[in-house]
Amino acid sequence: MNRRPKSEGRRPKEGRRSKSEWDASGEAPANGVMVLREGDSGYGPAPRPLGERTAQFGEGILRFVKKVPASPANNRLIQQLVGAGTSVGANYCEADDAISGKEFKQKICLCRKESKESMFFLRMIATAEESLAAEARVLWREAKELNLIFGAIWRK
Repeated sequence: MNRRPKSEGRRPKEGRRSKSEWDASGEAPANGVMVLREGDSGYGPAPRPLGERTAQFGEGILRFVKKVPASPANNRLIQQLVGAGTSVGANYCEADDAISGKEFKQKICLCRKESKESMFFLRMIATAEESLAAEARVLWREAKELNLIFGAIWRK
């Protein structure tokens, strides 16, 4: 078998650009000048800290349940959703202050469970009050993303 050396398939060194000359999209700039701006990673908005994100999720849940009309069925769903939705952030605060790795993992697992429970009760409220389904869907997606994040943290 005739094998070519690796260098044959590559451009000559003078024809290549260093990675620092490439822009955020992975393409080399046309004029050879790369412009960097503070806060502009080229990948959308910077991620929010997880503690802030869980607090905003709890706040969103509280604002949402104020729009749900009172009825015997809805009242129980509201109580459950408020409990689960605000517990995500509370358990994350506890995980953040955990003393041991075992305690951290346990609290992250609780965050994951509470976000999953929030997803369930958001679904139930969307079924009970179809006029609020679109807003419930937005919160459901955030609960799902948090669930995936906590699941990834828990597995590491």
